[in-house]
Amino acid sequence: MKYRNLPGIDTPVSEVGFGVWSVATPWWGVKDDAFGKRLLRMAYEEYGITFFDTADVYGQGKGETLLAEALEGLRDKVVIATKFGYDIYAKRGDRHGGHSELPQRWDAASIRKSCEESLRRLKTDVIDIYQLHNARMEAIQSEEVLETLERLKEEGKIRTYGVALGPDIGWRDEGLATLEEERYDMAQIINNLLEQDPARELIKEAEKRNKALIARVPHASGLLDGTYDPDKHFDKHDHRSHRPIKWMQAGLDAVRQMKFLYEGTDRTIGQAAILYSLASPAIKSVLPNITSEENLREFAQAPEKTPLSEEEMKKIEELWEGGLKEQLKQPFSNSKNKPTPVAAR
Repeated sequence: MKYRNLPGIDTPVSEVGFGVWSVATPWWGVKDDAFGKRLLRMAYEEYGITFFDTADVYGQGKGETLLAEALEGLRDKVVIATKFGYDIYAKRGDRHGGHSELPQRWDAASIRKSCEESLRRLKTDVIDIYQLHNARMEAIQSEEVLETLERLKEEGKIRTYGVALGPDIGWRDEGLATLEEERYDMAQIINNLLEQDPARELIKEAEKRNKALIARVPHASGLLDGTYDPDKHFDKHDHRSHRPIKWMQAGLDAVRQMKFLYEGTDRTIGQAAILYSLASPAIKSVLPNITSEENLREFAQAPEKTPLSEEEMKKIEELWEGGLKEQLKQPFSNSKNKPTPVAAR
């Protein structure tokens, strides 16, 4: 494993982190809590992963309690990020339906309550990175939000804070606003070979402003790690079932155009996808979806493989601007085919 430094955090973060959502929610099929905890512990003990990203909304607090149990005795050796903003304490009748079922709360009292509850579930005195979860522009620019986070930082309850952008691939303006605001130290973005916008612009801005980024969804819902089967039916609870089929088909064709990144090299396609994000010094850690011992091993070993060369990165850019971007936009040209936002991501 290799490590990078995050502003305000003494413990270096591993270049490959562990997104707890894959073992705390049903989206990727890990329903055994004991197995999930074993994967989390193994990530640190066998592969040197020190960065763990969760959220209060994952399993309605389960993601935080599961992480605390899995990493018992290791608190001073790892970096923990969690998120807030969704009102997981709302009465059932107050919730919205569908994938946006939870209301968001950005007032000072709600933020403080969320922070205290997360500290309790995580069994810690301090949260290393506290992130606004899928926040809209109003919340990102809110002085009440920023002042509350500054007070929590002064009180020693959080070390640093930022914004986890999403849920879908857009959010360019929100990302730029986050990076332009001096008080935010970091942002979490979607970045992968098949979803390069607006990440390309956000990465350049982060490098210019010396801001930190965390990248998630490096494998584009299985297209870039070899796990997507076009003939398989995915259960409605599986994240991949919410990707338009035509987009997934276009993605498979795009992957074939990128064989130069893994065929004849020491990398798998899954490792090449992680190294694509790590090519930027602004990206401090990448969060693949880890659901088995096999992909934990494969993904954790990615930083040890040959980094992508300038020539390979240039070829990726030429492919993207030369038609790949439009090819992958086409399935969304009809408004009925727009991706379904996953609010709890």
